[in-house]
Amino acid sequence: MIRRSWLSAAAVAALLLVSAPAAQAQSADVQRSFRAFLDRDIRPAARAQGVPDSVLDDALGGLTPDMSLPDLVKPGDDGAVAEFNAQAEFKSPAAYMSEKALAGTAARGRALLAEHRAVLARIEAAYGVPAPIVVAIWGRESAFGTADIRHDAFRVLATKAHLSRRKAMFREELLAALRIAAEGHLPASKMRSSWAGALGQPQFMPTKYLQLAVDFDGDGRKDIWDSVPDALASIANYLRQSGWQPGRDWGFEATIPAGLSCATEGPDVSRTIRQLVSAGAARVSGRPFPERELAGTGHVLMPAGRFGPAFVATPNFYVIKAYNNSDLYALFVGHLADRMAGAKPFRAPWQTPPGGAMTRGDVYRMQQRLVALGYDVGSVDGLAGFKTRRSIGAFEAKSGRPETCWPTPALARSLG
Repeated sequence: MIRRSWLSAAAVAALLLVSAPAAQAQSADVQRSFRAFLDRDIRPAARAQGVPDSVLDDALGGLTPDMSLPDLVKPGDDGAVAEFNAQAEFKSPAAYMSEKALAGTAARGRALLAEHRAVLARIEAAYGVPAPIVVAIWGRESAFGTADIRHDAFRVLATKAHLSRRKAMFREELLAALRIAAEGHLPASKMRSSWAGALGQPQFMPTKYLQLAVDFDGDGRKDIWDSVPDALASIANYLRQSGWQPGRDWGFEATIPAGLSCATEGPDVSRTIRQLVSAGAARVSGRPFPERELAGTGHVLMPAGRFGPAFVATPNFYVIKAYNNSDLYALFVGHLADRMAGAKPFRAPWQTPPGGAMTRGDVYRMQQRLVALGYDVGSVDGLAGFKTRRSIGAFEAKSGRPETCWPTPALARSLG
């Protein structure tokens, strides 16, 4: 027994001695390929878009990849998703919708609605987006402009353009960030971002800044970093250009009876709200849906399947998703805006599914099995989006199970 322990320790030590040089060699290879990527691809492409060498040197000179970023495909990786979620929007619905966080953010948002009433009225008149929605996004994205955004944007974007699963997208974002610096909007040395490369108080990706940022305070700069009017108006412009329908709400918490299948969820399944009411949908408040909404398009929304609150969403909900492609994000924003206007907390609880929550890797493997059975889960990415949820519901119905439209360990076992 003693000898086996000694041999095990010796074996571990030997493995460490062997693996350390291998890891160092791999790191050196990544550094070389990263530098070649910047010099042979990004610099020529940026020069072709008018970015001068002085900006390229400031932004890219001495840059090294940040291997601590999530969702990288590192040398030797098999390309599978990370077992655990890194992004808040794709973790537990109950944690994301924490009542403590919502109540505190709503209180701060109400104060800021009053403080910036005049500029928000002008923004709403110009873009048709309600002030509480704009302020809710501001609060969610950067804690109303107070968040410490500390990553070097160029290091983040260059690393992801070279090593992430979405290389082409981040390459475009990196080139856009170089153009922002070249056009004088912000010096390269001051360009900080989130770990995903998003900029400023509204957390715009660089391409969205170039397309949608506005100068609302009239000083000649589209300053989403230090100008509250520019930041808020840019958010409103983003939503309006993404299809926001003035005069409509984002959605309503509702009861969705068993006869109205959770597998009919999604923006591509449209009925009028009047038809949903006829099928049994009802507001949890007990009040009828506003008369102005009844003839408009409505969608079943069940972001936690049958294990959480349900909603009748309008197309504006999916416009919020254009800002951040997460049901929980859009729901947080819409509900936060309502809370600023005096609404109460969610009526239905966010439940823990039987067997507990599944990891992103668990959901990824479940999606693979559903695809093999012919179901459309959207992207096989380990995230329970609406296509995955409704495919689960369809499988449950076909196999004689109650429809929950949510991934559970029991369902994973049944899929084999």
